Amino acid sequence: MSIPNVTPVIPETITVHLGRPDTPAPNVTVPFADYIKNVASSEIYPTWPENALRANIYAQISFALNRIYTEYYRSRGYDFDITNSTAFDQYFVYGRDIFDNISRIVDDIFNSYLVQGDSIEPYFAQYCNGTTVTCDGLSQWGSAQLARQGYLPYQILQYYYGDNIRIVSDVPVAGIRSSYPGAPLRPGAISNAVQNVQIRLNRISRNYPNIPKIYPVNGTFDIETENAVKEFQRTFNLTPDGVVGPATWYAIQRIFNAVKRLNELNSEGLKLSEIGTQFENTLQYGMSSDRVRPLQYFLSYIGIYNDQVPPVPITGYFGDQTRDAVLAFQRAYGLTPDGIVGIQTWNAIYNAYRGIISSLPPDAFADTALPFPGTYLVRGSQGNDVRQLQEYLNAVSVLSEELPSLPVTGYFGQATYQAVLAFQRLFGIEQTGAVGPITWDAIASEAADLIGGSRRAIGQYTPRSTS
Repeated sequence: MSIPNVTPVIPETITVHLGRPDTPAPNVTVPFADYIKNVASSEIYPTWPENALRANIYAQISFALNRIYTEYYRSRGYDFDITNSTAFDQYFVYGRDIFDNISRIVDDIFNSYLVQGDSIEPYFAQYCNGTTVTCDGLSQWGSAQLARQGYLPYQILQYYYGDNIRIVSDVPVAGIRSSYPGAPLRPGAISNAVQNVQIRLNRISRNYPNIPKIYPVNGTFDIETENAVKEFQRTFNLTPDGVVGPATWYAIQRIFNAVKRLNELNSEGLKLSEIGTQFENTLQYGMSSDRVRPLQYFLSYIGIYNDQVPPVPITGYFGDQTRDAVLAFQRAYGLTPDGIVGIQTWNAIYNAYRGIISSLPPDAFADTALPFPGTYLVRGSQGNDVRQLQEYLNAVSVLSEELPSLPVTGYFGQATYQAVLAFQRLFGIEQTGAVGPITWDAIASEAADLIGGSRRAIGQYTPRSTS
């Protein structure tokens, strides 16, 4: 969700709004551990038994992480992670002194948090003082009494939150960025971000049955995903364009959090299966994967038109040549030259490729196979690129009875989907039914060879380098 990692991390910093969320007030950004020390020093007495202090600090850490991980405020358009209003959040007094024993405890456990059962999100560990204010969560004064009776911190937490509460420890510290993938998701996109949208819309549809179910949930933005997005947008008064931009992305997250009660004590819980993990988020040296092939394909084309980037063979292995090409690309395009392909480098490579393809004259590939058009083609896609795909598929249909001929309509319907699947199966390509650069290159190359009179047998295809 809000953190690129599948499971939560401890943020390096947290931004606090010094007031109620809807009132003008300054924001301050402080180290996360310092924030917890401040909250603990402001809300509990340092003279309480240490077991009570530790139990309360675990709850305060988990509460803050829940706000960050679910992007509770940022999904509502705010530019902060949490407020210091006790009507909503935890008490934070900017610039206050910190008690020494509380500072020591926080340094010991700040990289821990609470979870409930097999959920992965930090538990919404609501609490109150237990005297002037009571609630269904932890009682701060009551925790002190339990500690005096010999309860350990974990036992105190179980007393208030239930036996299925767990403490996750030794959590890594990392920077956190917005969950929004950085560019709108449109029909034809294939990514973990799309898979997350599909998972969330399917869960939301249980509460809002007018939103159609998406099947399969595979990270491919097809016609079913587009229809579900449009219905969600209509339901929640957004422009029903079927595109997941920032407003729709955060609306989906906000409603998903609400229907699953992720910001409540009785949370339904977020399971690992509800996090999109189908595709590698980072490609780097030593990886051998079908996800490396599109990277190599794009770099190969970029290398043809930019002599600073050496073309690479399309092997699926991220070896020396691929790393050198990535490093060269990063230097040429003003990125940090680390040789690792994260989301920023991937988007830059993808956009560079699309820029090259869109700038070429129509006759640039008159005598050879057309390059991948720059947009993944999936069920529901339509236009000239789909028409060209169908013509190529018809050309290669002579290779096998399993490859059907198609009407050339320019619409990617079920028949085109089945033809793509059949081609991928016959040529040993990952069977997704979607046409990305590797499937396009295989289909286009086979079609060009057949049209030109050079024909290869099934099983002889290997993705080509354009170098």
